[in-house]
Amino acid sequence: MAQEPLTLYKLIVLYLLDRVSFPLTTAQISDFILEKDYTNYLTLQQVIHELLEAGLIRSRTLFNRTQLSITQEGQDSLSYFGNRISAAIKADVAQYLKENGWKMREEASVQGRYYKAAGGGYSAVLTAADKEETLVSIQLNVPTSALAAAICDNWQKRSQEIYQYLTAALF
Repeated sequence: MAQEPLTLYKLIVLYLLDRVSFPLTTAQISDFILEKDYTNYLTLQQVIHELLEAGLIRSRTLFNRTQLSITQEGQDSLSYFGNRISAAIKADVAQYLKENGWKMREEASVQGRYYKAAGGGYSAVLTAADKEETLVSIQLNVPTSALAAAICDNWQKRSQEIYQYLTAALF
């Protein structure tokens, strides 16, 4: 595979990560890259792997989601080579973030998962974060998987309201 396209794909990923104030999941990055037909999934995975190996991005796994953020080295590389990204691609990134940025932030910052508890029943683990700082983490033990799944779904939909209630009630 030619090095020049890989370099451009790496710069696009760095540029995308640099334009947000929160980590993006690999799925969110894939959605953008694949929607725009810049490259295919396997090449994108190679690009992400090489960026991680080079220390230009960092990875964090939270509730089975891999979140990526740009490092200082990545920002430095982008400042040196960012002029290789066309104005059209930069416009695509800006438009995509304008249309999807809030949703992407919510997806990255609000997490809910559940698992079978050792003593029976299920545990639903709910978190909300801002940037990389955890704002709230709640674990609820419930009798059924259906109830645990419903709690996780409702957390995704109502986390902000619940967080505001908790802070008002506790402070």
